[in-house]
Amino acid sequence: MAQVYRGGQPYPAGHPGRLTPHEVRNCEFAVRRRGVDLVEVREFQARVADELAMLNETVRQLSQENDRIKRALRDWQTMHARECRPPQEYDRNSGHW
Repeated sequence: MAQVYRGGQPYPAGHPGRLTPHEVRNCEFAVRRRGVDLVEVREFQARVADELAMLNETVRQLSQENDRIKRALRDWQTMHARECRPPQEYDRNSGHW
Protein backbone atom coordinates (compact mmCIF):
# COMPACT_ATOMS: atom_id res chain seq x y z
CA MET A 1 0.00 0.00 0.00
CA ALA A 2 1.15 3.55 -0.65
CA GLN A 3 2.68 5.85 1.92
CA VAL A 4 0.42 8.49 3.41
CA TYR A 5 1.87 11.80 4.50
CA ARG A 6 0.95 13.90 7.48
CA GLY A 7 2.92 16.90 8.64
CA GLY A 8 5.52 16.17 5.98
CA GLN A 9 6.37 12.80 7.54
CA PRO A 10 5.55 9.49 5.82
CA TYR A 11 4.03 6.63 7.77
CA PRO A 12 2.87 3.18 6.68
CA ALA A 13 -0.84 2.79 6.00
CA GLY A 14 -2.72 1.54 9.02
CA HIS A 15 -0.24 3.11 11.44
CA PRO A 16 -0.98 6.83 11.54
CA GLY A 17 1.22 9.15 13.55
CA ARG A 18 -0.07 10.75 16.70
CA LEU A 19 -2.43 13.66 16.28
CA THR A 20 -0.86 16.75 17.78
CA PRO A 21 -2.62 19.56 19.64
CA HIS A 22 -1.32 21.95 16.98
CA GLU A 23 -3.03 19.95 14.23
CA VAL A 24 -6.31 19.94 16.16
CA ARG A 25 -6.19 23.69 16.80
CA ASN A 26 -5.35 24.56 13.18
CA CYS A 27 -7.69 22.15 11.40
CA GLU A 28 -9.86 23.94 8.84
CA PHE A 29 -13.37 22.85 7.89
CA ALA A 30 -15.22 23.56 4.68
CA VAL A 31 -18.04 26.06 5.00
CA ARG A 32 -21.45 24.74 4.01
CA ARG A 33 -24.79 26.40 3.47
CA ARG A 34 -26.14 25.17 6.78
CA GLY A 35 -22.77 25.04 8.49
CA VAL A 36 -21.93 25.04 12.17
CA ASP A 37 -20.98 27.98 14.36
CA LEU A 38 -17.25 28.54 13.78
CA VAL A 39 -16.80 29.92 17.31
CA GLU A 40 -18.21 26.70 18.80
CA VAL A 41 -15.99 24.62 16.52
CA ARG A 42 -12.88 26.58 17.56
CA GLU A 43 -13.80 26.30 21.25
CA PHE A 44 -14.25 22.57 20.88
CA GLN A 45 -10.96 22.27 19.00
CA ALA A 46 -9.22 24.17 21.81
CA ARG A 47 -10.70 21.82 24.44
CA VAL A 48 -9.70 18.73 22.46
CA ALA A 49 -6.21 20.10 21.84
CA ASP A 50 -5.73 20.93 25.53
CA GLU A 51 -6.84 17.46 26.58
CA LEU A 52 -4.61 15.88 23.94
CA ALA A 53 -1.64 17.89 25.20
CA MET A 54 -2.38 16.78 28.78
CA LEU A 55 -2.68 13.13 27.72
CA ASN A 56 0.56 13.30 25.75
CA GLU A 57 2.32 14.73 28.82
CA THR A 58 0.83 11.98 31.01
CA VAL A 59 2.05 9.30 28.58
CA ARG A 60 5.53 10.86 28.61
CA GLN A 61 5.63 10.91 32.42
CA LEU A 62 4.36 7.33 32.71
CA SER A 63 6.91 6.17 30.17
CA GLN A 64 9.69 7.77 32.21
CA GLU A 65 8.36 6.17 35.40
CA ASN A 66 8.13 2.80 33.65
CA ASP A 67 11.76 3.11 32.52
CA ARG A 68 12.83 4.05 36.07
CA ILE A 69 11.03 1.03 37.54
CA LYS A 70 12.54 -1.29 34.93
CA ARG A 71 16.04 0.00 35.75
CA ALA A 72 15.41 -0.44 39.49
CA LEU A 73 14.18 -4.01 38.94
CA ARG A 74 17.17 -4.82 36.74
CA ASP A 75 19.54 -3.40 39.40
CA TRP A 76 17.80 -5.38 42.14
CA GLN A 77 17.96 -8.59 40.09
CA THR A 78 21.67 -8.05 39.45
CA MET A 79 22.35 -7.43 43.15
CA HIS A 80 20.21 -10.41 44.18
CA ALA A 81 21.95 -12.71 41.70
CA ARG A 82 25.36 -11.77 43.12
CA GLU A 83 24.29 -12.38 46.72
CA CYS A 84 22.48 -15.68 46.22
CA ARG A 85 24.32 -18.95 46.25
CA PRO A 86 23.64 -21.43 43.46
CA PRO A 87 21.19 -24.20 44.51
CA GLN A 88 23.88 -26.93 44.53
CA GLU A 89 25.70 -25.15 47.38
CA TYR A 90 22.77 -25.55 49.79
CA ASP A 91 23.12 -28.28 52.43
CA ARG A 92 20.41 -30.82 51.69
CA ASN A 93 19.51 -31.30 55.36
CA SER A 94 19.58 -27.71 56.51
CA GLY A 95 16.00 -26.88 55.46
CA HIS A 96 12.99 -26.76 57.70
CA TRP A 97 11.30 -29.60 55.90
